[in-house]
Amino acid sequence: MPPLAIIIEDDQSLSEIFQASVEAAGYETKTYLDGALALVALQSETPTLVVLDIHLPKVSGLTILKSIRNQSRLDKTWVVVITADSAAADSLRSEAAADFVLDKPVTFIQLRDLATRLHPDNAPGGRK
Repeated sequence: MPPLAIIIEDDQSLSEIFQASVEAAGYETKTYLDGALALVALQSETPTLVVLDIHLPKVSGLTILKSIRNQSRLDKTWVVVITADSAAADSLRSEAAADFVLDKPVTFIQLRDLATRLHPDNAPGGRK
């Protein structure tokens, strides 16, 4: 069974590109277009990878990121934040809250290659 990746992005077109990129790297994916639904899913799902936008409807990506980092069962989950908000990106980089912070636009190949690097076959044991 392939590892699970959760894509949380409110732009339908981008979420489809992100989903295809991560699936090309060998993951099963689930996609959420709003933060509230994603937060509920993360209470029971244990993904290997989360691709997370910051500006989401209902619940912000920052709230979701904090929730992930506060759940010990998600300690090994990689979080890749993708945002067009350069101020938020700089803040997240300095806080080291996310494992990777990418500025939009992000290409299919860029995300696929990063997801491949983070795949359990290539990074056994997950996030340290």
